Amino acid sequence: MPADHVGVLIISVLMFIGGWAGLYWLVTTRLPRIGGELWAFFALLTIAVTGTALPFVRYLNMRFTPVYAEPPSGGVLVRQSIWIALFVVTCSWLQILRTLSLPIAFFLGFVLVVIEIFVRSRELASE
Repeated sequence: MPADHVGVLIISVLMFIGGWAGLYWLVTTRLPRIGGELWAFFALLTIAVTGTALPFVRYLNMRFTPVYAEPPSGGVLVRQSIWIALFVVTCSWLQILRTLSLPIAFFLGFVLVVIEIFVRSRELASE
């Protein structure tokens, strides 16, 4: 296991615990208002989903990276996890506005995947 993956997994656990505990505290103790509570909700949701997605993203990257290739760095894992968190936060924001639908969620996810494929292919080409 690469050394930066160990650090990423440790940070993942801290983000998981802090994000979900903060969301629990926010939802159970604060009134739902437009303003600070809403921004805190989005920030904590981003942290919680990023921390939750990191181990799964690492597993998928390690599983599907060819044996002869170098595994992706910790920065790539964090970036891909942040894409997932951005998708979840954007969908939750659209749901609050009552504009989220299945086609919108699909195309939002599709766009984020295409952007990541483009960024990753440029990284691999420059190595």
